Amino acid sequence: MHVHILGICGTFMAGIAAIAREAGHRVTGSDANAWPPMSTQLEQLGIEVMRGYAPEHLEPTPDAIIVGNVMTRGNILVEHLLATDAPLVSGPQWLAEHVLRGRHVLAVAGTHGKTTTSAMLTHILRATGQEPGWLVGGFAADLGVSAALGSGPCFVIEADEYDTAFFDKRSKFVHYRPRTLVLNNLEFDHADIFDDLRAIERQFQHLLRTVPAHGQIIVNGADDNLARVLAAGCWTPTIAFGDDQPWRVGDDGQLWQAARCIGPLTLAQPGAHNRSNAVAAVAAAMDVGVDPEDALAALATFRGVRRRMELRGTVAGVQVFDDFAHHPTAIQATLDAARDLDAGRVLAVLEPRSNTMRMGTHAQALAASLQAATHSFVYAPPGLGWDASQALAPLGARLTVATELDALVQAVVAEARSGDAVLVMSNGDFGGVHQRLLDALHDKA
Repeated sequence: MHVHILGICGTFMAGIAAIAREAGHRVTGSDANAWPPMSTQLEQLGIEVMRGYAPEHLEPTPDAIIVGNVMTRGNILVEHLLATDAPLVSGPQWLAEHVLRGRHVLAVAGTHGKTTTSAMLTHILRATGQEPGWLVGGFAADLGVSAALGSGPCFVIEADEYDTAFFDKRSKFVHYRPRTLVLNNLEFDHADIFDDLRAIERQFQHLLRTVPAHGQIIVNGADDNLARVLAAGCWTPTIAFGDDQPWRVGDDGQLWQAARCIGPLTLAQPGAHNRSNAVAAVAAAMDVGVDPEDALAALATFRGVRRRMELRGTVAGVQVFDDFAHHPTAIQATLDAARDLDAGRVLAVLEPRSNTMRMGTHAQALAASLQAATHSFVYAPPGLGWDASQALAPLGARLTVATELDALVQAVVAEARSGDAVLVMSNGDFGGVHQRLLDALHDKA
């Protein structure tokens, strides 16, 4: 079967491509943009990626055309497909019908921590001989690829609440029908498709309706928004993790399950948010028969996910880290985690790139989220829908706003000194700013 994927370089669709290729299908795809690590993964898998969206890409007509949610009405290829009654299917629907049916699906949902938690869970299952399949929205060092078919009964999936396709505005995760569901947290995000928090909560309520009564829901017991979702209707047993919850990490660093001390939680990844992710992963693995002590042993070898506090290089004693944080809560959690680094000062470099950030939905919360940084450098390109200098004014002299990348790099390099950690945060490639910083630091040295 020939499968052609529109929007193939997105993290989710690149995962679909890898799974379809492993299943024996001929896979091609189209995309307007491509950047590592997904473009690299597709190239290594031998998957042809065509630049742009031209009707000629679909000649001869593929057996299946999988449509990513980046595709919109008005796109020349979308209009061509509708006019010719082409065989369209969304990525989540294709995955549900061709991969997930008949398997024990372990889904990880929530505003934050999905990628890391699902990667941790997959690593645990692989280390304990489960041979799972997986689709993770990032590149984990221990997994090698972002997605794989797997030969065992389990399949781990990062369950995203973003919409499915231009013709299916439900959240992706309603297609997956998990038997084990992790609910990490819930906040307002994706202001481009959700009007308010309640709109997102409704999608999570739909998700709960797909989990069977013999399944298991592992929920952050300290999250009031998730509590409200569960109260609206839940037909599945739940167990809670978090501070003062049955599954928790004590002040002594030990993992506890109620009154049972399982053992020390040892992670290479810093921060309370990563410890929370790990607890959820251990609890989910236990639901498919993994001894928690074996899960802890596996986590001690977990090497993390790219773009999650990833060290990109060190020049003249200045460390440059890359992180995917693009929401005030995630930014604050990442900066709190930076306290665990062997560094003196922390210089935050932020690109407000997501649709929600560009719209200014979280603008008033940003200053508080950046308080832990020694100095914050914020990129405010033309077209940003709010005044960054005004919104971040509470940071005072600890703020630099730049409208050009070159000026941003120069300002960071002028401030940086040996022992500093430069923490770059964006959900995009940020114009290659990481390497530009390293090169400029080298020139300065």
